[in-house]
Amino acid sequence: MGLDPFLLAPVLFLGLWSSGFICIKIGLAYADPLTFLALRYVCVLALLAPVLLVVRPRLPRGREWGDLIVVGLLIQFGYFAGCYLAVEFGLSAGGLALITSLQPILVALLAPRFVGGSVGGAQWAGMALGLAGAGVVIVSRAAVGQVTALGIGFALAALAGMTAGALYEKQRGAAHHPLSAIAVQYGVGLAATLPLAFLIEPMRIAWTAPLLGALAYLVLANSLIAVSLLLAMIRRGAVARVSALFFLVPPTAALIAWGLTGERLAPLGWGGMALAAAGVAVAARG
Repeated sequence: MGLDPFLLAPVLFLGLWSSGFICIKIGLAYADPLTFLALRYVCVLALLAPVLLVVRPRLPRGREWGDLIVVGLLIQFGYFAGCYLAVEFGLSAGGLALITSLQPILVALLAPRFVGGSVGGAQWAGMALGLAGAGVVIVSRAAVGQVTALGIGFALAALAGMTAGALYEKQRGAAHHPLSAIAVQYGVGLAATLPLAFLIEPMRIAWTAPLLGALAYLVLANSLIAVSLLLAMIRRGAVARVSALFFLVPPTAALIAWGLTGERLAPLGWGGMALAAAGVAVAARG
């Protein structure tokens, strides 16, 4: 029997998603947050357009349009705009990763009520280990640093958006064609972000090599590949188990920063990564 390619999806998702926090920080040095996010959505839709013309996926029908709009607002606007604004208002990439890694706890609390099923003792134990491990990594890097109330507030808004989006996608998303679904959702993200950027920002963009590199990574790796993997894993697996992967985002981000920039991780941080990985393994088996 061959190896199921889907088994590699969590590993690929973690690498792509965790790297995105670093690229957001780089990009916001050269562009306003909502303007940068709107630019990202424009590029994503420009790449999707010829694919949609060739593949011609089934278009949403009736109530499906409303479902996709809701998910688009929750994830593409609520989560991503919250993340960009949190970094803009002083929250470090590591602090943002830690706050959004609380999502599995919220999903575990809410999933039985909204999408059925139950969360057992093993899953709760795994989530506790995962949260503890993520916290150890961030503390070891002293990554939370100086924060503001606005930065924390936007991070909490991002956390709420992703949690609600994951639950809604699990409940209503299975019938949608993936290509048409992400196209509609990114269109909704652009429609919500661009007017707001126009109203409250000078729409500053400095066209530098770092900005273009960060934008290219966020468009291709984060928006097209990682988000598609996330939605596919939510539809295929138990939503609480999939969300437990977010506990590995802060440790993975620390590992990527160490590999790319030489930022050293204390021995305590490596122990935290091992603890978070153990927690996700326990939650997935629970």
